[in-house]
Amino acid sequence: MPTNFTSLAQLRDHGFDTVIDVRSPSEYAEDHVPGAINLPVLSDAERAEVGTIYKQDSPFTARKRGAALVARNAADHIEQSLSHHGGGWKPLVYCWRGGQRSGSFTGILQQIGWRADTIQGGYQTYRKLVQTALYETPLPHRLILLDGNTGTAKTDILSHLNQLGVQTLDLEGMAGHRGSLLGSTPARQPSQKGFETRLALALGELDPDRPVVVEAESSKIGQLILPPQLWLNMREAARIEVSASLATRATYLTQAYADIIADPDRLAQRLQPLRVHRGHEMVDGWLRLLQDGSFEDLATALMAQHYDPAYAKSRNVHEHEVIATLDTDRLDNPGQVDLARRIAELISER
Repeated sequence: MPTNFTSLAQLRDHGFDTVIDVRSPSEYAEDHVPGAINLPVLSDAERAEVGTIYKQDSPFTARKRGAALVARNAADHIEQSLSHHGGGWKPLVYCWRGGQRSGSFTGILQQIGWRADTIQGGYQTYRKLVQTALYETPLPHRLILLDGNTGTAKTDILSHLNQLGVQTLDLEGMAGHRGSLLGSTPARQPSQKGFETRLALALGELDPDRPVVVEAESSKIGQLILPPQLWLNMREAARIEVSASLATRATYLTQAYADIIADPDRLAQRLQPLRVHRGHEMVDGWLRLLQDGSFEDLATALMAQHYDPAYAKSRNVHEHEVIATLDTDRLDNPGQVDLARRIAELISER
């Protein structure tokens, strides 16, 4: 009988040895239950084939073809990926809606003698639990925003805070993006669903009785959108600001964005959209600095002429409680650690 989960916490503590996602690789790649392995009973091509037969021929013919493919793929998984499991193994299996794919595979596993079961409602049940947690349930966490102009090492400071035992929420890490026009990382961003899975899992592991430090962000990180409730909580949260000179920040940015600087042509392409906001003359000046290899001068110009004015405009729209403004003249690793310690002390007092 399928297992019914009514909360993410209950699903997280499922009690099974292995969670198996039998959907196609593309479905799994978009999003999946955390920790699940992918053993597709239909590949992407096979799933498309069965769907075409269903529409163009008949449901019976499609089911017959699908059953043959599922049986063949299940046999491969049993002989290869699952061959090392003993008789007491207890897997939890799911597909899109807890139907034929997971049911067929689970039935084969049960016939072998394994204590297999399925998730009632499949992935759709899990997705509903994520949506309920992020969109329908009030967030109980008390947020404190780590704020500061571009180049104040906020993401690195957040990491140091985590190492000091302060609760943090690394939105940029989960989104695979550094939060600005130049902020994409070599890895692709996850899907919106995948991002929400990471976010719901992270929030579920936080103690609501202790404050959580989050880097100040806009409502979008790259192409991903923050759930409205989280975004509203962030807008209303008190802030700790980090302040440093342009020169200090430029030095930090040149090191932190070394991967972007290493590809001047790609960086030049990323600057082009700013012509709409800053004009051709200003962007042409940035491109000359890039061509000359004057990376710290370029970082200084970008902050002074684009990022700092944009931050100032954004801050003027809403008033925020500022717990403290921490000035620093160094943003290297020792400087970041010092700032993290000062911030941790401030948080301990609240």
